[in-house]
Amino acid sequence: MKGQKGEQNKLLTGGDSLMAYETEDQETQYCFPNINSSCVKEQHSSHGYIIIHLFVSLLSAWTVFLNLLVIISISHFKKLHTPTNMIILSLAVNDLFIGIAMPVEAIRLIETCWYFGDTFCVLYLFFVALLLSASLGNLVLIAVDRYVAVCHPLLYTQKTTIAKIFCLSICLSCVCFSAYFTALVNVNNQDFDTSQRTDVCYGQCLVMITFSWIVIDLFVSFIFPCTLIMMFYLRIFYVVHQQVKVINSLMKGGKCVTEGSVKRKSESKAALTLGIIVTVYLLCYIPYYICSLTVNSSTAINVLVWLVYSNSGMNPLVYAIFYPWFKKTAKLILTLKIFQPASSLINIFTEL
Repeated sequence: MKGQKGEQNKLLTGGDSLMAYETEDQETQYCFPNINSSCVKEQHSSHGYIIIHLFVSLLSAWTVFLNLLVIISISHFKKLHTPTNMIILSLAVNDLFIGIAMPVEAIRLIETCWYFGDTFCVLYLFFVALLLSASLGNLVLIAVDRYVAVCHPLLYTQKTTIAKIFCLSICLSCVCFSAYFTALVNVNNQDFDTSQRTDVCYGQCLVMITFSWIVIDLFVSFIFPCTLIMMFYLRIFYVVHQQVKVINSLMKGGKCVTEGSVKRKSESKAALTLGIIVTVYLLCYIPYYICSLTVNSSTAINVLVWLVYSNSGMNPLVYAIFYPWFKKTAKLILTLKIFQPASSLINIFTEL
């Protein structure tokens, strides 16, 4: 014991005193202690650290679980195999992957130390950006689908099929977004190579892009698609309003409401529900885009990033509130009744 105390006293003298003081109080910790250019670990209180990781874990599990219910529901039950539901399925798959990526994003933003290398950092950021943009792409497809179904019902019945919707989703994801992000990498090529940057410490996953490209990205990947969506839905709601007036006047006059009128009313309700999904999306994303252009606070931006991520867990809630079929299919899945013979043929619109 005396020898140990003597060694400690020796460390606390001369030029070594500062280093020992920092080590004992844990004021400075590095991601990679053996590398001179290593980033400094960000310190968190134990309670705050636990709360943050608990929140991320619950949000990730919630997002994955609910979107998995949507995926199984639409994939398993034949009555749900419609063009519109195929787009909802695509959106749910996209949201599922975002839920899986949440723990990795927590490590990047909360821990501040990145232990997986520069190559995986760039691939990860590219993958996340692709997922977030694909969400908006699916919402554009939903808006187009609802526009044709409500405003051009005969054309929708004749021309729209599950196969065409599936192919359109694949083409939109593979061609449009791949071309866009290839352009992003080419324009910002010098900034994507973090190994050659002197202003980035070792152990940090951060890709720097130019402000001009941020503005271009804002218009191309957010403002322009959202403008299209809003234009489609304004037209949809105008047509819906006119159709509801006609149907109500027929019912008040005691006239028979045709099956086509009932179907148009159903399409209108579906358009309203999916319009709510678009609204929730905009409420989650708009604050982030505004903050990224006007505010320099990394804390505010990180908080709004999680608001963006939480959108992937909100969409199934909208389905649960406005789609009775989702409640029925979720019950069948959770009670394991989908493993019964011919369960896929159950008419979930009338049966439990």
